[in-house]
Amino acid sequence: MKNENFYPKVTTNTLLEMKNNGEKISMLTAYDFTFAKIIDDANIDVILVGDSASNVIAGNETTLPITLDEMIYHAKSVVKGVNRALVVVDLPFGSYQSDPKKALRSAIRIMKESGAHAVKLEGGQEVIQSIERIIKAGIPVMGHLGLTPQSIYKFGTYSVRAKEEKEAKQLLSDAKALEDAGCFATVLEKIPSKLAKKVTKLSSVPLIGIGAGNQVDGQVLVLHDLLGLTHEFNPRFLRRYLDLNKTVKNAVSNYINDVKNLDFPNENEMY
Repeated sequence: MKNENFYPKVTTNTLLEMKNNGEKISMLTAYDFTFAKIIDDANIDVILVGDSASNVIAGNETTLPITLDEMIYHAKSVVKGVNRALVVVDLPFGSYQSDPKKALRSAIRIMKESGAHAVKLEGGQEVIQSIERIIKAGIPVMGHLGLTPQSIYKFGTYSVRAKEEKEAKQLLSDAKALEDAGCFATVLEKIPSKLAKKVTKLSSVPLIGIGAGNQVDGQVLVLHDLLGLTHEFNPRFLRRYLDLNKTVKNAVSNYINDVKNLDFPNENEMY
């Protein structure tokens, strides 16, 4: 349902306006045309073509295997289904960390070949040069701090980040560095809610949380988790709004039974 603050088209500037107005930002992942169209029609604000496609679509254990070509493929499919939302695409592992020039080439490919509106990358001050080079080329960048899944082998665990004072201070410093570099927003993943609240208050750009409490400027979830299509992933921050895993299984079972019992197709379903 539209409200008095409804934005017919969401841009990076829209997100800043929403933060300043105290309006929360809604963000979900999508990897294909069909789901992108559904959630865009529902008036989601931001669609993230996440490298989580590596897990939920390709079945990989981590986000690391997905390639730039694969991310572009998913992004192209998503953009075709979107009229309103801001579409942000993850730069995959290996496409930006080592060389700012390579980071720019990767970002340009995503923008030119998919038609997306922005890119997202993980990390703080260690990737600032890549961020600055991309932004100077006119490409909007969303940051990502806290638990950064592309660094899972470095962390060794998916547990909450920045619980200790040293790491919390580093996160605060990194958030300021990303803002100063020109990031239009930053995702905060799986950090203490008090720290997320502090970072959000200190930041002049939107902070979008996933497992970061309710005092941030918006929330993001993986669509397949929200819909209950996946059952293996059960973090505290996840709320499942449906159990499509069960619904789809039941539908397929009914179809199989109808085929076996010659009930499908019936007289009305034949030419």
